[in-house]
Amino acid sequence: MTGKELTIQQAAEMTGLSVHTLRYYERIGLMDPIPRAENGHRMYREHDFEWIVLLAKLRTTGMPIALMQQFADMMRLGNEGIPERRKLLEEHERKLIEQAQTIHQTLDILRGKIDYYRSWEEETRRGEATMKSAR
Repeated sequence: MTGKELTIQQAAEMTGLSVHTLRYYERIGLMDPIPRAENGHRMYREHDFEWIVLLAKLRTTGMPIALMQQFADMMRLGNEGIPERRKLLEEHERKLIEQAQTIHQTLDILRGKIDYYRSWEEETRRGEATMKSAR
């Protein structure tokens, strides 16, 4: 997307976010005001798109909007905000790792149950087949 500008509809399609969400993110300060064309339509630039993709990923991982707003405020500080941004992302990463571990433990339990039920079903089928052949 080098040097290309996108309409809000195109940005929404490319990011998977709705037009409403993009407007909301701008309104609450997650994004700097988007420049507008002469007709008043928003025109998203490459760095806007990259930022939107990051916001979408953060939101997908469950980061609260308030924390995303803090991150956006730190971005506006430029290089001064880097240590705090890193700390915020490291804390979020720690939470995601904990969630992933919990999910893996739950998957192990589910797989055990699934295996048990498959074995039970197989034994039931064998038992029914044995009963039919004995008749």
